[in-house]
Amino acid sequence: GYSIDEVMGKNLVQEFITKEYRAVVSTVLDEAMNGQETANFEFPLITKHGVRIEVLLNATTRRNEQGNIIGVVGIGQDITGRIAQEREYSKLIDTANAPIFGVDTKGQVNVWNQVCYV
Repeated sequence: GYSIDEVMGKNLVQEFITKEYRAVVSTVLDEAMNGQETANFEFPLITKHGVRIEVLLNATTRRNEQGNIIGVVGIGQDITGRIAQEREYSKLIDTANAPIFGVDTKGQVNVWNQVCYV
């Protein structure tokens, strides 16, 4: 990954966020700068070696001792593996030769495979 020297003083959005996500990531950071925190925001990040990873971000307002906003703390988690697992799971469900359905905690259908259509 990037060393501390490679990232310090650089613009996070312009230097490290993919072009198609720059506007929305900038909005998330701007909102946190105004006291509106964001949880569980997903976006891609390109590593130093050009590999795309999926990140789950929590952006929290950073304040000084007087309560004044002085920045944003971003805590990210690499969820690339989890997303790949979810895609494989969905593929397995869709290609199964048996009806498969899922129901959420409210009893509403949230999974319905091709065999259920018949």
